Amino acid sequence: MRLGEKQVLTVVKIVDFGVYLGSDEERVLLPKKQVPEGIEKGDPVEVFLYKDSSDRMIATTKEPKLTLGKMAVLDVVDVGRVGAFLDWGLEKDLLLPFREQTVKVEKGDRCLVSLYIDKSGRLCATMKVYPLLRTDSPYQKNDTVKGTVYEISREFGAFVAVDNCFSALIPRREMYGRIRIGDEVEARVAAVKSDGKLDLSVRGRIPEQMDEDARQIMEQIEKRGGELPFTDKADPERIRAEFGLSKAAFKRAVGRLLKQGKIRIDENQGKILKTR
Repeated sequence: MRLGEKQVLTVVKIVDFGVYLGSDEERVLLPKKQVPEGIEKGDPVEVFLYKDSSDRMIATTKEPKLTLGKMAVLDVVDVGRVGAFLDWGLEKDLLLPFREQTVKVEKGDRCLVSLYIDKSGRLCATMKVYPLLRTDSPYQKNDTVKGTVYEISREFGAFVAVDNCFSALIPRREMYGRIRIGDEVEARVAAVKSDGKLDLSVRGRIPEQMDEDARQIMEQIEKRGGELPFTDKADPERIRAEFGLSKAAFKRAVGRLLKQGKIRIDENQGKILKTR
């Protein structure tokens, strides 16, 4: 009998409170409310095995959202003194111990986790999913992909599980706006590295993105009465704080607006002004 996995077991005994599955040497209870109608001794039943609140092995015909060796995004339904509890589709919530959290989670959060068996023989969740991620994705440069942010590093950027199974990174230089663990992101493949891992960008390809950045800047100029109190010579951190753009992207977009004749730069005042 394999804890944490779906498997087909045989009915060996029928009792008032359910049926026992397995063999004479090893058997597990399937509670009465989950026993298929008309079941008889010797019949096969597909079940998932986990442990109940009394730490006893028990079978269920319910479909778990997560099994051993797989990953899934689960909702945090509560936080206790030993960790957080996740909804994985079964009666007993799944424990995510504090030591297995890459960031502290709270009720209402969502997080990408995998399933493991702890030293006490119980099923638990972990946010440390990197070892399970694959590097054989079918994606090529400039493909659009979706994934879940599972870890954030100040040094490297945001680590993403594309399709919740392929290893990817949004490099720090490509992180714009607020990205949090558990966020589902849509991104462009900026590069496929030699080891198969993906580098992602949450921004579009430069020509298309330049138009979007220019629109955003023009919108802010109009909101501020036709002027912006700094130019493309401003400090990069100020530009990033105001627009979530790198200085290079800001300069490209300003150049586009200048070429279109929509703005002019007043060097004396250090401002960008609307022309029409």
